[in-house]
Amino acid sequence: MKFRSFIVTSVILALLFLLSSSLPAQLTRVNVGYSAISADQLPGWVAKDAGIFERNGLNVDLIFFTGGSTAILALVSGDVPITQVSGPGLVNSVMAGSDAVFVAAGITSLNYVLMGRPGVKTTEQLKGGTVAISRFGSATDSIARFALKKIGLTPGKDVTIVQVGSGPDRFNAALTGKVTAAVINPPSSFMGERKGLAVLADVAKMGLVFQHTGAATTRRFIKEHPDTVRRYVKAHVEAVHRIWTDKEATVKALGKYMGRGVERDILERSREDILTEALLPKKQFPSLEGLKTVLEDIGERDPRAKAAKPEQFVDFTFIRELDQSGYLDSLYKKK
Repeated sequence: MKFRSFIVTSVILALLFLLSSSLPAQLTRVNVGYSAISADQLPGWVAKDAGIFERNGLNVDLIFFTGGSTAILALVSGDVPITQVSGPGLVNSVMAGSDAVFVAAGITSLNYVLMGRPGVKTTEQLKGGTVAISRFGSATDSIARFALKKIGLTPGKDVTIVQVGSGPDRFNAALTGKVTAAVINPPSSFMGERKGLAVLADVAKMGLVFQHTGAATTRRFIKEHPDTVRRYVKAHVEAVHRIWTDKEATVKALGKYMGRGVERDILERSREDILTEALLPKKQFPSLEGLKTVLEDIGERDPRAKAAKPEQFVDFTFIRELDQSGYLDSLYKKK
């Protein structure tokens, strides 16, 4: 009887072992913010929808914030430990005392336009009017100022900058005439072209190197949870690779987060628009040159930015590990 009991116990233990080994390892849950409804946010969207986060041991909940300044406040407060945010939002936060840093580049140039409401076709018609941005201190705020100066107008004097919200919100505000013009990018800008809205300034043609929407966290979170950040950065670069190589997965994610009513050809065009090394580099090192541009702009309003160095706003640890190991190169080798 004792021998039979031993055999039964052994079989049960073996079955329990096999069952436990077949179950997936417990995922680390992470809330991750994003700050716009545009193709700039694709790394996070694709990583979520294509199961890339899960394959890297992360259970990610994506949380939308209307504008970079709101997203960075959530990061600093600890509501989200990682967020996709623009350079101006992060730099302004650090100038105010936070320990936020970029850990992956995301988008490193600008594909925005300043688009007028129906009937506004010249820069002269902008005088005395309003330009829609997401939030003050965000990338769209900096972009509006760049664009207005480029066409000879003084922000705050010739034109009033107003906070409106997301890209679709800004697009609708221009389309319905609630503002004189709006700062928008694909897919909203392509939808505007189709509806006959005029481009008053094309920031993409200005040739600016600009650290735009990247993956950011805090130095404290890196210190306390380095493995979570390491896995997040790996998932991020795998998502960038998927954007470059998988049209269907990318278009599907873009269509899901943009909402209904965006035509397939506009979604495809929005993906193609960011597939350049200038906008979405395959090696996702945050851009020091792009942060220099951001600092120069902010320095016009905040003297502290003039003394700051781009290196203060980045942590290359995790992206450098992936590069030095050969992993980044291996992603793009033909198989």
